[in-house]
Amino acid sequence: MSTSPSTKVAVVGLGYVGLPLAIHFGRSVSTLGFDINPKRIESLTRGEDLNGEVSKVDLAIPFLRFSANPEDLADANAFIVAVPTPVDKANRPDLTPLIHASRLVGRALRSRRDGNEGNNTPPLVIYESTVYPGCTEEICLPILEEESQLLRGKAFKIGYSPERINPGDTEHTLDKVVKIVSGEDRETLERIAALYSVVAKAGVHRAPTIRTAEAAKVIENIQRDLNIALVNELSMLFHQIGLSTKDVLEAAGTKWNFLPFWPGLVGGHCIPVDPYYLTHKAEEIGFHPQVILAGRRVNDSMGKYVADQTVKLLIQTGAAVRNAKALVLGITFKEGVRDIRNSKVLDLINTLSSYGVHVEVYDPLVEAIAIKRLGFTATPDPFKNANRYAAVIVAVAHKEFLAQPGQRYVDLLQDNTGHSLIIDIKGALTGRIAEGKALYWSL
Repeated sequence: MSTSPSTKVAVVGLGYVGLPLAIHFGRSVSTLGFDINPKRIESLTRGEDLNGEVSKVDLAIPFLRFSANPEDLADANAFIVAVPTPVDKANRPDLTPLIHASRLVGRALRSRRDGNEGNNTPPLVIYESTVYPGCTEEICLPILEEESQLLRGKAFKIGYSPERINPGDTEHTLDKVVKIVSGEDRETLERIAALYSVVAKAGVHRAPTIRTAEAAKVIENIQRDLNIALVNELSMLFHQIGLSTKDVLEAAGTKWNFLPFWPGLVGGHCIPVDPYYLTHKAEEIGFHPQVILAGRRVNDSMGKYVADQTVKLLIQTGAAVRNAKALVLGITFKEGVRDIRNSKVLDLINTLSSYGVHVEVYDPLVEAIAIKRLGFTATPDPFKNANRYAAVIVAVAHKEFLAQPGQRYVDLLQDNTGHSLIIDIKGALTGRIAEGKALYWSL
C-alpha cells in the first residue's frame, strides 16, 4: 500500500519533533508545518531554525510550507500532532498543549467536512506526543469529536505513532530508525503504516493497539532513565570507597550482556518527564510504582550532588568557598543542542551560588542574553580571555569543548600546581589533564 498523490499532511507543532517530521514528509508529499507561534513561523519561512537542528536548504524544499493560521489546516487529510507534553510543578502531566492542538484539529475536521462533502475517505489524525497508555483515546478523541461534531471510525480515523527524535543526534535521524505505528482498526493501521513508510526508510513496526504504542514509547525513556540512575548511584558509592567509576564500568563492560550506560545529568523534555506520565496512570488505577520514581529521585539530585562535591573539594584545597570563582562550561540539557529547558546544569549553578560561590557561565550554543535572563553571569569565550578560576566545571561535553587540549583547561585555573579544580562531569577530559596540574574529578 502506498500514499495517494492527493495526500496532504499537516504537522501540528514545529519543535524538535514536528519540524524534522514536516521536512521529511515535505520532500515527498504536500505538507503544511503548523505552529501557533507566529514568530516561529516567521523564522522558519526565512529559512532559519533557532533550535539549530535543520538547515536553510531543508527549510526550502518544494512541498513544504509553514503557517500559523488554523484555517490552513482544513486542507489536510492527514493530521500529525507533535506538541510538547510537559509536567507541572507537582510533576503531574500537563496536557494543555495536547488539548489545545486537539481542539484545533477538531475544528479543522469540521471545516474540512463542510468543504469536502463528496470525499468518502476519512482523514487520519495521528498523535506523536509522548503520553500515558489510554490518553489518545480517553482524552484526545472526545475533544476531536466534540470540536468536529463528527464520530471517529466513519468521519475520521485516529492512530498513534510515537516520536523517536533525539535532539543533536545526526546518526539516529527519523529516516534511520524504525517507526512504531498503530491505529483504531486494521485498515487505519495499514493506512498509517503506508504514510510513514514514505519517511521511515528503516521500516515500520505495527503495534496491535494504540495503547500498546503509547506504552512502548513511555517505557523507552523510563528504561534509559533507570539505567542512568543506576550508574549515577554507583558513581556516588564508588567515590565513597575510592574507586574510579569509569574504570569499573569499562571492566564490567567486557561481559557480553553488560549494558553500557554512563553517569551524568539527566535533563531535557523527554527522559526526566516521561516517567511521570506512566506513574500518573499507575496511580490512577491504584498501582503505586516504586522503581520508576526511585530512579527519578536519584537523577533529579545529581546537579546538587556535583555542586556539593565541588564545594567539598574546594575546602580540601584550602580555598575560601565564599566568593570563590567557578566557571561552568555548558548550560544546555545535553551536548550539541541549544535548549536550556529543564537542564540540570541549572540545579548545579543554583546550588553553588547558595554556598556563596561566584559562578560564571559560558556555552558556545547559547546567547549570553539567554543566560542572563536566568539570573546567571555570562562570560565571553573563556579560552580567549585572561580570567582565572578556582574551579572549572565541564558540565556539557559540547564538541567545541572537546576540541580544546587539556592544557587550555589548566590555563583557566588560578593555580596550576594541583590546588584548583577541574570538575569533568561526564569524564570527557579523562587522561588529558597533566598529573599534578589540577585536582581532577568526574562522576
